[in-house]
Amino acid sequence: MNTNGSNTAAIEIDLLLEAIYRRYGYDFRSYARASIERRIHQFASNVGSDSIAAMIPRVLHDEEFFSDIVQYFSVGVTELFRDPHVYRTLRETVLPVLCTWPHIKIWCAGCATGEEVYSLAIVLAEEELLGRCQLYATDFNDASLARARQGVYAAEKMQDATRRYQQSGGTGSFSDYYHARYGGVVLDPALRERITFANHNLVSDASFGEIHLILCRNVLIYFDRSLQDRALGLFTESLVHGGFLCLGTKEDLTFSAVFNSYETVHRNTRIYKKKQE
Repeated sequence: MNTNGSNTAAIEIDLLLEAIYRRYGYDFRSYARASIERRIHQFASNVGSDSIAAMIPRVLHDEEFFSDIVQYFSVGVTELFRDPHVYRTLRETVLPVLCTWPHIKIWCAGCATGEEVYSLAIVLAEEELLGRCQLYATDFNDASLARARQGVYAAEKMQDATRRYQQSGGTGSFSDYYHARYGGVVLDPALRERITFANHNLVSDASFGEIHLILCRNVLIYFDRSLQDRALGLFTESLVHGGFLCLGTKEDLTFSAVFNSYETVHRNTRIYKKKQE
């Protein structure tokens, strides 16, 4: 085993992440180490870089190169009505409580290319709540946010999306929510009217205020424990008392610093309710 080589690579990655942080303010130093190393090595291979260290001057002096590498750090795996049982649980368990508020604010953190927030908007429309909602969809990746704002997706994915929509408890015809355009499909612009897309970094930015429901699924698994606690702290500060936090199937609050601030609403889908004071 070449420990000197592995130690050198680890130092180079530390220096690259430090350069990104000090030059651009994006802090990836607390991302899960195995994940960030894998993404950096993949990027270096794809751009033909001889070493991690060789990329540091380019990151410091070439903003386009920095934008390219950030794409590799962004979690872009998503789809319409992903994990349909989560949406069914939100529909059956959470929305009957949310409807008791006259105005509802929802935050989809780490929204990637927007499929999750559009899926939720469809559920809200079918439950006749969308007109009372303001949805905030945030991500640190501007390229992903640009795609999300367009709401244009591949036509070949609609058959599977329709199946997941039905499994989620959909009450209408999924094809009513999109039409063909530009060789793909574009979602109903009426859904976008209730969504504000914005750049927000869970690593460094402040909390939102008076939020009634937060969805952050398949994001925290890429953070180390300290960064997970920071993000969960932001969510806890942002939620109203009695508000809901949905982490999906991959993460939970069990060992987090905010565990005692919540009660479990649905264990399998990791939906929690912030306790009343």
